[in-house]
Amino acid sequence: MIGCDCEVCRSADPRDQRLRSSIYVETPECSWVVDTGPDFRTQALRQNIRRLDAVVFTHSHTDHIMGFDDLRRFSYARGSMPVYASAATMRDLERVFEFAFNGLNRFPGYLQPEPHLVTGPFTLGGTVIVPLPVPHGNATVNGYLFTRDGVALAAYLSDASGVPDAIAQQISGVKILIIDALRPKPHPTHLSVAGALAVAARVRPDTTYFTHIAHELPQAAEAGLPSDTYVAYDGLTLSL
Repeated sequence: MIGCDCEVCRSADPRDQRLRSSIYVETPECSWVVDTGPDFRTQALRQNIRRLDAVVFTHSHTDHIMGFDDLRRFSYARGSMPVYASAATMRDLERVFEFAFNGLNRFPGYLQPEPHLVTGPFTLGGTVIVPLPVPHGNATVNGYLFTRDGVALAAYLSDASGVPDAIAQQISGVKILIIDALRPKPHPTHLSVAGALAVAARVRPDTTYFTHIAHELPQAAEAGLPSDTYVAYDGLTLSL
């Protein structure tokens, strides 16, 4: 947090040094990123990401889209960049990044987005990606369920103020639940730690990881969580 001297902002634990929330998924067939926040370029350089075949968006808030133009490096490598988003999110992307979508900037090295509207499940390589609409304050945003060969591997709910019963049932028993847990105290547009734990109790995943964490929640708080629940950190790698 800019200008803050709290415990987390002054922490010597590198896991407390957090950039915006995002995940990078790599499979035998292809790879993609979910959201391109303002830190996307820094994250891609830090993690040495060399290949990106698509980008999937949860919603169009600035902390999830403002690194969009840095997709140009990957777009140039493959000729274009498939972009998956809901109709509302795609409209916002086309408005904010009109220069990329208007078809006029087609010089080598420029971003060439290839829009794909998310209206239901879609596939990237051998992975089926199922949109999970959840409330985020007054907005509705997409989380995503990733399945392969009929196995529910991971559910990603980065921004949610609640999880409807139908969605909880849809992802019940998933191997990994990655869920919004902003801070211990309640927030109007995000789940608190208690709220995230309550969702996990309904979903019953093998393992739960908290994400989209504010500076009110130190990495050290993990010691007080259930044994199958962790505070995620930048650079965390999970293999399935």
